[in-house]
Amino acid sequence: MVAAPARGPGPHSIRIRFRRCAVSHSVLTSGALPGGLIVLPGVYQPQADTHFLAEALAQEDIGAGTDALEIGTGAGALALQAAGRGARVTAVDVSWPAVATARLNARRRRLPVRVLHGDFAERTAGRRFDLIVANPPYVPASAARPPSRGPERAWDAGPDGRWIIDRICARARTLLRPGGALLMVHSAMCGPEETVDRLTGAGLAAGITARTSVPWGPVLRSRRAWLEGQGLAAEAEEWEELVIIRAQSL
Repeated sequence: MVAAPARGPGPHSIRIRFRRCAVSHSVLTSGALPGGLIVLPGVYQPQADTHFLAEALAQEDIGAGTDALEIGTGAGALALQAAGRGARVTAVDVSWPAVATARLNARRRRLPVRVLHGDFAERTAGRRFDLIVANPPYVPASAARPPSRGPERAWDAGPDGRWIIDRICARARTLLRPGGALLMVHSAMCGPEETVDRLTGAGLAAGITARTSVPWGPVLRSRRAWLEGQGLAAEAEEWEELVIIRAQSL
């Protein structure tokens, strides 16, 4: 996922001390994704939404010469998937630990992924891509704006869950080359029809291409009362619907 931009330490401030931090190894079940990823503390662990998006990405025509962008790379799983198929990949994240993690995983696999720190719109200004992949923060939260730090940056996205989704919709056409495609995953709580409408209104051919349901995780369970009060979840609801939205530049 991508989080809201915020100030952070410079690149030379990152120190990876394996003796002092609990580094986890992600064991992924999706056949499309590379396994054995290192995930540093505070970085979004690849989960069901990552696997779901990976399966959609596996259906895209990717090869040598494909310029791909991952918005909110996290541990770099999807960027590595695209690079492993020959794409030239740029990956962006606002989290320095995520940037360090993605770079580390790319180097371990000797894949040429360019991982940049910062806001995706700023770091990609003037560039265009054949493929964009995004797993943005989409969990509705009571705060008007997403947090500026902490692991919650990877999932909290404002009261309607659309803080980053709407920014991606607004930039997609500018970032895509003619014939290029955007793949984005998010929760049905966030209004997938609105996402499709925004992308269509921007001049892209957009639609929902896949749906799946996953059990509620600890984040949703912890804010059940608030979600029910906002009309975003039914009483005693236990499953979250995820959608894949694909938009193509005409």
